[in-house]
Formats: sequence, C-alpha cells, structure tokens
Amino acid sequence: MSKTKDTIKVRGFFRVQITEDGKGIVGDSGWRKNQVTNLGFEQYLAQTLGGMAGSKTVSHVALGTGGAPAAIDTTLAGEIMSSTQRKTVSPSTVASKTVQFTAAFASSASFLSAAANLSNVGLFNTSSGGTLFAGNTFTSSSANTNQNVNVTYQIRFS
Repeated sequence: MSKTKDTIKVRGFFRVQITEDGKGIVGDSGWRKNQVTNLGFEQYLAQTLGGMAGSKTVSHVALGTGGAPAAIDTTLAGEIMSSTQRKTVSPSTVASKTVQFTAAFASSASFLSAAANLSNVGLFNTSSGGTLFAGNTFTSSSANTNQNVNVTYQIRFS
C-alpha cells in the first residue's frame, strides 16, 4: 500500500497603495506577507470549513498606525478609528486556490480626519469590533486627507 501525503499551506499577501488625484500612486507597500492569527485559523478556516457555529468570514479591512499583529491578537494595533474606519471588501477568486479581497478608502469619504502614518492592515468579519483574521505591517507611509488608499489582500492555498 502506498502512502500519500496531502499538505496544504495557507499564505496571505497584501498590497496597500496611496493615490492622489492628478499624481497617481504616491505610496506603495509592494506585495507583503501576512500573519494569520490563531483565531483566524480556528474561526475563519477550520470552523467555516466544518460549517460550525461561531465560524466567521472576511467582510471588512482596516488600516492602522501600529505594528504587526501577533498570532494571539484579535485587534489591529493603532487601528484608525472614525465613522468610516473599516471598508467592506469585494471578494473574488483570482485563481483556483486564491481568494482576493479589495477595498478602497476614498478621501471623499473622510476616512482620515488628519494626516496619518499608515503602517498596518488587517482583515475582519465586521465593520467594528469582531475578530482579526490576518494582518501585518509595512513600511510606514504618510497619507493625507486628500489621498485615497487602495488595499488588495490575497489568501493563497498551496
């Protein structure tokens, strides 16, 4: 009898771009790896796959001014708190093993009340509160109130 070994790896990548009308992209994190939290694995992946009570799905993205989340974190350090703090994501399948979430923080929606040094991003299951699925930090980029921020986040299975 031959043995087969199935292994599945979950990897996440994100890109944050700051744009300004008439100037195009003025800040770009490039593609960066993420940190899936312990509850991200449990509640978003394992429980969802099993159709269990308490399972969660990604619906929102947040930006912050803090550092990288640890595996035990449930919140995003330095999350920008305003009436439009999190944006609803648009999910799509971009390859047979990749789900992509995109969102736009528009300056016209006043997501920033003053200039901020953005340095982290995270995926959540609600517009406020909830549980952090995954996130990470990137080189701090100054965003002004007249600029937009576009987020692309991919979760890849291999």
